[in-house]
Parts: sequence; structure tokens; C-alpha cells
Amino acid sequence: MAQPDEVYRGVTRLFALVILGFGIAIVVVTIVNGGGLLSSGLLLGIIFTLLGAGRLYLSMRKPG
Repeated sequence: MAQPDEVYRGVTRLFALVILGFGIAIVVVTIVNGGGLLSSGLLLGIIFTLLGAGRLYLSMRKPG
């Protein structure tokens, strides 16, 4: 059976990937529907993408 710490890290990586995927999807849908550079969908998608990528990066680093 997996240790609770390993399960936590796995779930954290999974949620980071989900958030990253949502961000990319929001950006793509906004661009396809004609959103401009300062449209709220594009900005929100970029924020989600950066948050997901940042969380994934932090979860992949070795502790210590």
C-alpha cells in the first residue's frame, strides 16, 4: 500500500495537470471564438496555465 505522502504528491500532480489542461482549453476556445489580446478568457486561461504549470513544477522538485 502506498504511503500517504506518496498519495498526496500523486493527487497534487494530477490536479496540477487538470488545471493546466483547463487553462490551455480556455485559451484555445477564446482564440477560436475571436478573443483579443486583453479578453478576459485569454487572461484567465493564461493564469490557469501558469498556475497549473507552476504547481506541477513545484511538485516535481525533490524535497530538501
